[in-house]
Amino acid sequence: MEFLNFLDFGVTDLIDILLVAILLYYFYRLVRGTVAINIFIGIVIIWAFWKLTQLLDMRLTSSMVGGFMQVGLIALIIVFQQEIRKFLLLIGSTNFANKRKFVKHFRFLKQEGISLALEVDALLAALQRMGKTGTGAILVIERNTSLDFIRSSGDEMHIELNQPILESIFYKNSPLHDGAAIIKGNTIVATRVILPVSQERSIPARFGLRHRAAVGITERTDALALVVSEETGLVSYIKDGEFILYKDLEELGKMIRKDLS
Repeated sequence: MEFLNFLDFGVTDLIDILLVAILLYYFYRLVRGTVAINIFIGIVIIWAFWKLTQLLDMRLTSSMVGGFMQVGLIALIIVFQQEIRKFLLLIGSTNFANKRKFVKHFRFLKQEGISLALEVDALLAALQRMGKTGTGAILVIERNTSLDFIRSSGDEMHIELNQPILESIFYKNSPLHDGAAIIKGNTIVATRVILPVSQERSIPARFGLRHRAAVGITERTDALALVVSEETGLVSYIKDGEFILYKDLEELGKMIRKDLS
């Protein structure tokens, strides 16, 4: 039967699959952690469905999806113009002569994240202390969506999270107190990070740029945000672009643990 011809698998087919996988991986690295990742995944799903309809000889469905793929090519180039430019720069700048760097590019099955769980008690103690002293702060806790696209706007760090470290970062005379701190696992991975500010009109006027920035990043990603108000000392918990109410720090800790589980 003709639709079983794909079982005739050769070396050329293996090389073809590897090349496509490499190209898709490099492009995925560029859009990971951005809103474009959802578009990228959608395109891959539509393309796979198109090939499946061709394999099963579903001519009408195949022609409709194929027409969409061809007409949508120009639109995709417009949508991904920045990512395509970065992709070409990445390919052109890759030093394949360096074996260590070459191998590093293919470690995509290995998680780059930090495995240590967040020390919520230390985090809450720091928030409570900063609230009492009127120290403004904004903390962003990474979950599933990578925050690499904003981490580069600040200073890269790799510091284990604890109460003294957090307080020293946001101390008013500290050079690191401006901007947000990004937390991944139990590690502070960046400070002085610039966050996208939400344009939502329903946010009460009493909330300043810190709160709007926290809402902005949680609108675009699944991250959690904690903001200490410099004026009132109150701690705000923000998720999915919304302020989450809680009774006390104990309840806040339970909510954070639940959202990170």
